[in-house]
Amino acid sequence: MEKARLMLVDDHALFRSALATLIAGQDDMEIVAQADSGKSALSLAQEQMPDLILMDINMADGDGLEATRMIKQQLPYVKVCMLTASDDDDLLFEAIRSGAQGYLIKHMNPDEFVRELRRQLHGEPVISEDVAAKIVRAVASRSKATTDSQVLSSFTPREVEVLKLVGQGLSNREIANQLAIAENTVKNHLRNILQKLHFDNRVQAAAYAIRNGLVEDS
Repeated sequence: MEKARLMLVDDHALFRSALATLIAGQDDMEIVAQADSGKSALSLAQEQMPDLILMDINMADGDGLEATRMIKQQLPYVKVCMLTASDDDDLLFEAIRSGAQGYLIKHMNPDEFVRELRRQLHGEPVISEDVAAKIVRAVASRSKATTDSQVLSSFTPREVEVLKLVGQGLSNREIANQLAIAENTVKNHLRNILQKLHFDNRVQAAAYAIRNGLVEDS
């Protein structure tokens, strides 16, 4: 079985070493590169071509968010998961805007952390449970869709159904099961939804659904 290729970017050597050891113990993933600064992250990513980058959001030399933006511009296929010790709302919002598909808190249980990494490697954006509600509220309160009613009217009935279920936090597989359609069909509907909304990921779509009353904000 081919292992997923991961890259670590963190300026704390002890944490980076511990995380590398955790991942080295998995039979389906491996560390192919490590960087201690955002400045060196892009060139190293271009050299090693990882599947997923674990990026510290705050580093002594600068901003992990800016490094993420540059990486996503040059290597859009690479998944980036932000790592942080904080659940600050502003950082959550900026992580989404930077193009990150995941946001995990460093104090997570190791087993939970590895499980979330596998989800992201399979294409699911991941957010640790203790910050999921905050990230939705942050995007919902700040996203600016100036023609919400016009955009909503452009959705097909099926796209509205998918958007509602995305807003409820369901995965593509769960949506497919509930609507009795293929998972690839769900992915195609979601792709169309994101294009119509000019959004980058399903977290923004979920926030949009909540803000527009398609699902109640719990």
